[in-house]
Amino acid sequence: RAAEWQGGQPWGGRLRIPARGSTAFIRLEDKSSGELFAQAPVEQFPGIAVESVTDSSRYFVIRVEDENGRRAFIGVGFADRGDAFDFNVALQDHFKWVRQQSELARQDLDQGPKLDLGFKEGQTIKLNIANMKKKEGATGNTRPRPAGPGGLTLLPPPPGGKSCGERPPSLPGPARLPGTPITDSVLSWPQPSAPAAPAADAWGDFAKASG
Repeated sequence: RAAEWQGGQPWGGRLRIPARGSTAFIRLEDKSSGELFAQAPVEQFPGIAVESVTDSSRYFVIRVEDENGRRAFIGVGFADRGDAFDFNVALQDHFKWVRQQSELARQDLDQGPKLDLGFKEGQTIKLNIANMKKKEGATGNTRPRPAGPGGLTLLPPPPGGKSCGERPPSLPGPARLPGTPITDSVLSWPQPSAPAAPAADAWGDFAKASG
């Protein structure tokens, strides 16, 4: 219980949680200089390295450890409940990532070593394609059929039919209409007759008239 903690003036600073491999480290540092005050390695969570108290969600007991391997349990409290929540989430996210990496490694072991199907240096392969050669005198057309627009295959013309490239038979010429001339097998309308030559001027030449 955090209410039962007794002591003098508590130490105040900042808390960071870096990670190295699968181990997270709770670092208590001076908030001005960044000097390390204490550090608690956490190899699993929840675990003995970090424990929450029974009477508050803002206080925890962590197991700190120095370079010589000596350990001690100290109490840590957050003034803001949101900071305590972030502390929990940071540790949960780290060990969630550790479990995912462990599952991926286990799946790789279960699948076994991958087969190397590539050619080694100097390795050759022999193919027997004698049956694929075209026999002499064989009938039939072995060329691929041309593909039409959109990837459709054009079918050959029916036996006895004519290909689409030939001209259709010529149509019978136009019927002659009575009294209508036909020129080059094309109907033409009668052309208007040329104007008659102008008749002699009944008035004579005005240039010769007097007055």
